Amino acid sequence: MNYTHQVAVIGLGYVGLPLALEFSKKYPVVGFDIDQERVRELQNGHDRTKEVEAADLISDILFSSNLNDIGHANTYIVTVPTPIDHFYKPNLVPILKATEMIGGLLKKGDIVIYESTVYPGCTEEDCVPLLEKTSGLIYNQDFFCGYSPERINPGDKVNTLTKIKKVTSGSTEEIAQVVNDFYKSIIIAGTHLAPSIKVAEASKAIENAQRDINISFVNELALIFDRMDIDTNDVLDAASTKWNFLKYKPGLVGGHCIGVDPYYLAHKAESLGYHPQVILSGRRVNNQMGQFVASKVIKLMIQKNLKINGSKVLINGFTFKENCPDIRNSKVIDIYTELKAFGLEVDVYDPWADPIQVKNEYNIDLIKTPNNGYDAVILAVSHDAFNDLDIPIIINDNAVVFDTKSVMSRCTVDGRL
Repeated sequence: MNYTHQVAVIGLGYVGLPLALEFSKKYPVVGFDIDQERVRELQNGHDRTKEVEAADLISDILFSSNLNDIGHANTYIVTVPTPIDHFYKPNLVPILKATEMIGGLLKKGDIVIYESTVYPGCTEEDCVPLLEKTSGLIYNQDFFCGYSPERINPGDKVNTLTKIKKVTSGSTEEIAQVVNDFYKSIIIAGTHLAPSIKVAEASKAIENAQRDINISFVNELALIFDRMDIDTNDVLDAASTKWNFLKYKPGLVGGHCIGVDPYYLAHKAESLGYHPQVILSGRRVNNQMGQFVASKVIKLMIQKNLKINGSKVLINGFTFKENCPDIRNSKVIDIYTELKAFGLEVDVYDPWADPIQVKNEYNIDLIKTPNNGYDAVILAVSHDAFNDLDIPIIINDNAVVFDTKSVMSRCTVDGRL
């Protein structure tokens, strides 16, 4: 089937922007986002996510927040967020709003490809009926769908979009091949054509659920070994001398994928009458690590006879991972909240995070540079920029230094995960 793609990428965040730019090298592309400020920034050559260099934004692509600019497209790619709500349930509002918008533009022969992470069945059970309703067209007769889960790793300059193998799928055999060929034209690492959309959806859900469970195991070990007064990393170093031991490290588990996707899979399982045990137990362990770090720091301060109420604490790092400005679902907030509950004065320093975004989403004012006189310092994120931070000159005598990433010299810290 010969198909001439006129592409519209819906959502220009960490996933959509690199995708739009890569496809623009081969096809006419419009990058669409409802955030007009985001569009203006991109038009002016600035990417706040720091995933793309300014020079790469100079291309034939059109960035727009005007629906009229994408009405001519025949291939729509949806890359909007799929978060969870306060009850850990899937929040499909962004993807359904995008679907409804596309439905109003849909024409016969068009293809809608979803990249947003969802639970198995979401595309055809939730999105397709909405596309049919808003367009008046018939699925797999007038229009078609595909699913190709995003695998972007924010901040990773090595494993970039074209170097990561892409799973693809389509709503018919013929469309599946069209979608596969479409992605194959830009993905150097190649593609894997899944037998159905539901299989492709499930593959993404379990990728991150598996990693979440593996990390939860070592996090639980950290909780246990803390009570035994032995260092978790020492144990892991010893155990990893066996060839088949998987050396995951304990830590905070946040971000847009690993801390979210397992809930999508669990939600679907529960809707079918199965209540997952391992998946949700892993989530429970990982969700308590921020509180554990805070309580551990408090205990270390008490052991040093430091006053708790009113003491000054510095948290270094707020993004969900190192050398990246992404603050989505950052678990550093759990450390901050717990320390504040004990009456401590807490400063948060992160040269990567956008202060305005942090203020708007977490109501925290980042400091521009660390002050002096801290009674405790916590390394929450291992940004390279922190390597040059001279901690001894900003802390009081007898202060507590805690390393959640186990990257600092052991002789300089009082505790670590």
